[in-house]
Amino acid sequence: MEAEVTSNQQSVVNMTIGALIGILALLAYLFMGSRNDTLEVQKLLTSKVEQFASTQLKLDSLSAVLDAKIIEVRRLGGSVTELERIKQQLENDKKKLTYDLTFSIQRYNLKIRDYKSFLALHENDKHKLKQENGSLLNQTRQLEEEKQTILSENEGLKHEKAALTQVVVDYSVQNADLKTKMTLASAMKAVNVEVNALAGNGRERRGGIYKASRIDRLKIDFVMPSNPVASKDNKDIYVRILDANGSVISDSGIGGVLWYEGNEIGYSTRQTVPFENQDQRVSIFFHRDAPYKPGAYTVELYAEGFRIGTSRFEVK
Repeated sequence: MEAEVTSNQQSVVNMTIGALIGILALLAYLFMGSRNDTLEVQKLLTSKVEQFASTQLKLDSLSAVLDAKIIEVRRLGGSVTELERIKQQLENDKKKLTYDLTFSIQRYNLKIRDYKSFLALHENDKHKLKQENGSLLNQTRQLEEEKQTILSENEGLKHEKAALTQVVVDYSVQNADLKTKMTLASAMKAVNVEVNALAGNGRERRGGIYKASRIDRLKIDFVMPSNPVASKDNKDIYVRILDANGSVISDSGIGGVLWYEGNEIGYSTRQTVPFENQDQRVSIFFHRDAPYKPGAYTVELYAEGFRIGTSRFEVK
């Protein structure tokens, strides 16, 4: 009986131990399965993080490349409208990536591939733009060289023109000087100028000193010498009679004004003389109603803008 109880007890122990072993085996199995699932999740999360970081890095790199291209194309003078549009699109993708709960590496790889294709295509356009700029630069250099050549030629022409202008000025001065000399040479001369007094009865007095009561008219005698460069024509001879104060003596309706050395001056009388160029003697008469005041008087003769002779007389 005791042996049977002992046997039963041993069976219970064995069963208990077997049950414990079974439970432990089950727990071990469940633990190992859970551990495997956790490792798989960790691997998946690690892969996702790596893919996310790689995608972020690639987008940042593309953004930097786009910034550099925009700066370069703008420097080359090209249009950056399309580049700026793609850059804005890229920035939107970068922002979306930070909160994209449905992140897919395949979808972003397609975007990155499209961005790279655009950059590659635009690189060809940039090379063309550089070539065009190089061609324009060469043309600009050629034009600048041509400009410098033209400027040099113009500078030479300026010097030649200045030299020719100076020659013209010199000739003009010489011609003006020659003309002045010719004018002076052709000017009339009045020599041996005498002022005589005629009384009312026609008696003529000489000597240059006269009584006022015996002067009815003045007779101005002079000789016009021949001049080989003077023309034979009528000459207007102007007579200025100045009193002791320098005032011009004139009679109503006889005197007037003439130009001399750029100024208007009065004259006492005028007479037209046919110039024959033969040392001819000329007499000009002047009458005034008012008596002459005592003092020294000056007589000046003018013709063709020149003063051609002078004389003096005195009234007592």
